[in-house]
Amino acid sequence: MANEDMPEQTSAKGQPMVRATPRDVVYIRLASFGFIPVAVLAVFGFATGTTWLIVAMAVLAVILIGVITVGVRRQSRNSRDGITTEAG
Repeated sequence: MANEDMPEQTSAKGQPMVRATPRDVVYIRLASFGFIPVAVLAVFGFATGTTWLIVAMAVLAVILIGVITVGVRRQSRNSRDGITTEAG
């Protein structure tokens, strides 16, 4: 039986019960999308010769890389152990 054929389960309050997106996946996606404005502003900084903007974007890029690295490690560790980081 395909998932489309199964009726949606509801909670006692009548709200649909669906799987939550793990928090680590959300962090990875947000950090990945964060690279777009960081890259654009870094290019703008290079084009205008604004040193402080280039340095600020480099620092933000390092932070985003750290967030993605931690999220990927948690995902791989939790999927191996069969644990989810979501509460409830």
